[in-house]
Amino acid sequence: MNSSVKQILLLYRGRILGAVSGVVLALMWIFLGFWSTAFVLICAAIGYYIGVRFDGDEDFRTFLERVLPPVD
Repeated sequence: MNSSVKQILLLYRGRILGAVSGVVLALMWIFLGFWSTAFVLICAAIGYYIGVRFDGDEDFRTFLERVLPPVD
């Protein structure tokens, strides 16, 4: 890849990522509808949250105990 293209991508990565995300969301909304798109976004957010927790060296059992505390 050309060094000037790399430099532009690095300089404007937030704007590029935002524009691409907006186009993807718009296409999902057009082809899937609002509720299907909302469901996909909610599932992605939950997956992201779980991934962040696992990256923080929290194992699955600890995660479940924190999210679903034992019943007394």
